[in-house]
Amino acid sequence: MLGQLAPAKAGPDHGGWSWADVPGNYWAKRAVDLVAHKNSWMEDYGSTHFRPNTLETRKYLAHAMVLAWAPNELPDPLITFKDLAPTDPFWRYANVAVKNHWIPRIKGAFLPDQPVTMTDVHKAIVEMLGLQDVAVGIDHFHTTNGYVFKHYRAMGDVLIGMLLGLRFNHSNDSLDVHPREALPRSEVAWSIYQAYLVQTQYNWKIGSIRSDGYKNLHVGRVTPAIRKMIEFGLRYVGYPYIYAAEWGSRTPPGYCCGAQTTGGFDCSGLTWWLMKSPSGGWNNAKMRGYWGWPLPQRSSMDMAAAGRRIPFKQAHPGDLMLFNSGGGSIDHVDVYLGYGWAFDSSDGVGGVTVLHVGNGWYRDHFVFAHRIIRPPSK
Repeated sequence: MLGQLAPAKAGPDHGGWSWADVPGNYWAKRAVDLVAHKNSWMEDYGSTHFRPNTLETRKYLAHAMVLAWAPNELPDPLITFKDLAPTDPFWRYANVAVKNHWIPRIKGAFLPDQPVTMTDVHKAIVEMLGLQDVAVGIDHFHTTNGYVFKHYRAMGDVLIGMLLGLRFNHSNDSLDVHPREALPRSEVAWSIYQAYLVQTQYNWKIGSIRSDGYKNLHVGRVTPAIRKMIEFGLRYVGYPYIYAAEWGSRTPPGYCCGAQTTGGFDCSGLTWWLMKSPSGGWNNAKMRGYWGWPLPQRSSMDMAAAGRRIPFKQAHPGDLMLFNSGGGSIDHVDVYLGYGWAFDSSDGVGGVTVLHVGNGWYRDHFVFAHRIIRPPSK
């Protein structure tokens, strides 16, 4: 069900409100102003305190979403909860959120005080925007001969949320959130703010997601090795873009190639994570379950300098796709999956996604592919 935004409160535009706990230069200031000052969607602790670092719970997410997108909708008396009575002030919001499939019941309970994760928030907003059919299609990511790739729960919702900009990519990497992490109120405010922008200014993003074919996300027949690579990569959809990063978690003690405080990747780092065979003290083969292929080059520019140039139409799954954003040299790399799809980590989207590179900016800026998979491989 596509929610219609509630009318904004009268008053000054979001941008100049003074909070006791949200500094003027705070990363989510404009989002907080919109959701808790210009609108009362998240005005839960008064007009001067937002509590940006407090974990958001299911009852408060339901409260915010219903105030924003269904303020006048009546509850369904047939929807009940083991742990939330109709006399509870949050019951109506929980009821309407469940009625609209934004937030699910869990074994008959609402779990009102359970913190929400990034996945929970993306799923709620994707449903509200009427994109759940696309999320279902992404979750059925398959090959043309019928194999359905394994991945984590609601990966399709997270991927759509990434494409819509619901996740904020912090300059301080330690603040970056991951799909299964509980979210503070600041991150939820940002996601709701971005959903507001999609509905009011950037509705083309919804059309783009539909026109790119995510609803029937598929690739051709792939080898067993490529199948393993794709399923390993799907674990990291929604992870943050981190410059010079190439590891899926906090790096272990004694790591050879630069410490990371949290899991994330830049474009060539994701390529290493998925494709590089162990060498020089770098080795993630045990956790991914396949050996990989020789790839000593670390940067996209260096990756472009090695090997034969392959045109787009001749690219195979597992090839490196190399791009020039306009600066005169190769400055971006993806891992090709086939049928125009690729694994990508970019600061523009804010992290790891499956993107269609067969048209638009990526096709226009594609230079050539580079093949590193040569039999035999382990």
